[in-house]
Amino acid sequence: MKKVAIITDSNSGITQMEGKERGIFVLPMPFTMEGCEYFEDISLTQEAFYKRLEDDTDIATSQPSPEAVTKLWDDVLQDYDEIVHIPMSSGLSGSCQTAILLAEDYDGKVRVVNNQRISVTQRQSVLDAKRLAEAGKSAADIHDILMETKMDSSIYIMVDTLKYLKKGGRVTPAAAAIGEILRLKPVLQIHGEKLDAFAKARNVKAAKTMMVNAIKKDITENLGRIPEAKDKQAPWIAMAHTKNEEEACQWRKELEKEFPGYEIHIDPLSLSVACHIGPGALALTWTKRIV
Repeated sequence: MKKVAIITDSNSGITQMEGKERGIFVLPMPFTMEGCEYFEDISLTQEAFYKRLEDDTDIATSQPSPEAVTKLWDDVLQDYDEIVHIPMSSGLSGSCQTAILLAEDYDGKVRVVNNQRISVTQRQSVLDAKRLAEAGKSAADIHDILMETKMDSSIYIMVDTLKYLKKGGRVTPAAAAIGEILRLKPVLQIHGEKLDAFAKARNVKAAKTMMVNAIKKDITENLGRIPEAKDKQAPWIAMAHTKNEEEACQWRKELEKEFPGYEIHIDPLSLSVACHIGPGALALTWTKRIV
């Protein structure tokens, strides 16, 4: 049986420490601020990131250099036979396509999974891949399983402020001004490659209801019903937030009533997404259980 390594990037929410504990390799995502390069969870903490964001520092997201990617692969392949590399969605970053091109020089030893995931849904794919590897699946098998189920997941994100969407050109200044006056809470969706507008809510409570209903609808359409928590088909329900942990924990208590018996994981939302939506966001996700 071949020894298969699992590699992801820090957009998965898996920290360097958790990666070491789980036997998963985590490539840190780079950010540029005021001419200096920082790496998530190494030289850039969540706290420092949001401080700079709120100070209106220009923050540019980037992708790991080809040299950083291949050096990690080369180091890992000294102890492993194959690699499954799970980067963030190709629709949100060029890092996935870069990895796919780089893997062509590795004679099938590196399989790059482009299953359109980010944050807690990407994290779940990584954990699934690790379990599949431990069960004896090859890198090619794991790649195919994750790709076959790539559309069986979705994320809904409530944005607390339109400031950062306006700054990034994703909404016009006029629309942002009207939205702020009306105190609208946009809800965005990630399903497949793109981050798209989903709905506009008049307040946080309405946004939460929209997200819960959307998740329930997606699960029902995919599985035919919402399984009980003890059912083998029960999907993974998870949450994410941007500098909003207290409210996320409070909302989890409400969600435990909507999804009784489910264990609901919470993580900070990827900084690559947080950069464009700002603090105060809440996200709700579902992912099909495959292991």
